[in-house]
Amino acid sequence: MSEEEASLALNAINQAPGPRPWSLTFSYGRALQQSCLKAWKGEDANVAHAQAVLMARAQANSQANLGKYAGGAGGEASTASSFVK
Repeated sequence: MSEEEASLALNAINQAPGPRPWSLTFSYGRALQQSCLKAWKGEDANVAHAQAVLMARAQANSQANLGKYAGGAGGEASTASSFVK
């Protein structure tokens, strides 16, 4: 599952009808970190870009938590699978 797929799944869960006595979110660090780490590459020169990528993913998941995420945040890196063999 990619970061984008995880965000879209969270969004779908939060759009489902019915009562929700608690916030439905997820604890899935890779849904925030993978594209950020790829943007950073361990280099100081990439910190600002990696922070912008992190902000895009955080905003996407914030919207998904509200059931209002339309998709498309994070660009190509966010659509890469996080599955590790």
